[in-house]
Amino acid sequence: MNVLFLCTGNSCRSLIGEATFNHLAPKGWHALSAGSKPLGKLNSRAVALLEQEGISTEGYYSKSWNDLPLIPDIVISVCGNAANETCPAYLGSVLRSHWGVEDPAHAEGTEEEIKAAFIVAYRILRHRIEQFLALPLAELKLDNVRLKAELDRIGTLLP
Repeated sequence: MNVLFLCTGNSCRSLIGEATFNHLAPKGWHALSAGSKPLGKLNSRAVALLEQEGISTEGYYSKSWNDLPLIPDIVISVCGNAANETCPAYLGSVLRSHWGVEDPAHAEGTEEEIKAAFIVAYRILRHRIEQFLALPLAELKLDNVRLKAELDRIGTLLP
């Protein structure tokens, strides 16, 4: 199963989702990320946080959803609601769920406050990914209705 973490810029939250999912996922499950309007570079704070958490970012880059090497089975959008952020709607017959997370790349304040925003986004995504991976995946991949319900429920959870 291939899971796409989707955002607009593909530099921060979708990268965190992709890298964290791949770090934790069982064999046969793989994540990728993309954006509808990719920035073309990864957010340096997101990369530093992932590396601090022991999660490799080697080989990851900001890319367009038009450049995906495959069609995902599941698309998880991670755009937040701050500043009326528009989340791209992936077109295609795939299972979709929304896991809104505010964009730490737009955080303002002191260095500590900005770092805290990145940590919050990471912890939310990691918690949701851990909950996803704790599901009976072999069973659920044969039942899209139940899988969609579980993904939508997980998208509301906070650590």
